[in-house]
Amino acid sequence: MGTAGVRSERRNDIDWVRTLAVLLLIPFHTALIFDTFEPFYVKNDVLSPFLSYAIVEFVSIWQMPLLFLLAGASTWYALRSRSSGQYVVERFKRLLIPFFFGILVIVPPETYYTLKFSIDTDLSYLQFYPQLLHMLPPGQSDFTAVGLMWAHLWFILFLFAISLIALPLILLLDTGRGRRALAALAGALQRGAAILLLALPLPFVLFLLPEIEGQPFFMYLLVFVYGFVLMADARYGESLQKSRRAALILAITCTAILMAVWVSGREFADFSLPSILVFFLRSFSTWFWIVAILGYGQKYLNMENRVLRYAREGSYPFYILHETVVVIIGYYVIQWSAGVLPKFLVIAGCSLVLTAVLYDVVVRRTNVTRFLFGMRPLPRQPSAPEAAAPSGRPAA
Repeated sequence: MGTAGVRSERRNDIDWVRTLAVLLLIPFHTALIFDTFEPFYVKNDVLSPFLSYAIVEFVSIWQMPLLFLLAGASTWYALRSRSSGQYVVERFKRLLIPFFFGILVIVPPETYYTLKFSIDTDLSYLQFYPQLLHMLPPGQSDFTAVGLMWAHLWFILFLFAISLIALPLILLLDTGRGRRALAALAGALQRGAAILLLALPLPFVLFLLPEIEGQPFFMYLLVFVYGFVLMADARYGESLQKSRRAALILAITCTAILMAVWVSGREFADFSLPSILVFFLRSFSTWFWIVAILGYGQKYLNMENRVLRYAREGSYPFYILHETVVVIIGYYVIQWSAGVLPKFLVIAGCSLVLTAVLYDVVVRRTNVTRFLFGMRPLPRQPSAPEAAAPSGRPAA
């Protein structure tokens, strides 16, 4: 970009944070089977307030905003080596194709096991599948209707839309004037913990702009742009590191207050002072957690090894696969006469292993499956003359 202090090398800490955030989806979606608040595809007969607060509520504060921010960071790197047209074509290939493949192949087993759980149907999967031609009505969320659903793949569709909507602004930031503005902002945010002030727009975006399909679309759009901006100048990374302790303290404090309010069961009138304070605390805590995670990640996770090289390209197909695996395993495990904790651990552990096996054995080994899951093709194998060429010399 030409901005002072621009970093163009691969950021291992960003890849680590993305990998760990995606892995955390396994215990998160497992906890939804025991959650006391929200419906889910399958539900245990005994629910757990502890898992509801300690995992579901806590992780919900920051996980999906973090994933959208990391996608924005990846966009900065993508546009270093691609034109805007190439970027758009890649978004179609890496997002829309896995999305449509997912709703036709990956998600239907979730719907089938939801049906088995809710009405104990005797239909085989082959008998059930043709019924998917009945589309769900908009806003359907009771997890009992038969039809095509996007389930957890909403993230992919939202990311596709956000990538295209944000592109004109991102291209504007990549002009001379935009670079100067980003450089000025990077300098300003180096003062103290000023980077925490980027939390200020979040509650206003959440309050003033509507949700889409029950998700804070415009907040995700904002943090996506934040992710792009944070990669544009090394000084942003320095600010994240410098502010990580303050961010962590504030994040823990805000979350502790929120948890105390939620656990107490107190309800406040709309637009009352307590309800407004809770709303602002939750909005701010989202950004505080993100700053803390990125700051500590940059400090301690900026290294590469075989695990990261393997997981780097696997996190996206892992995301696509994981929830279906959780639901299928969960359907059978919740029928056991066991406690909540053993069931949770078995579902989460088995889902982690099976999702990893499916990725390794089914997805990553052929170009067809890699294409359907939004992965790049396998590296081209050298031809026989190339392989036989002496080291350091080109093949004849």
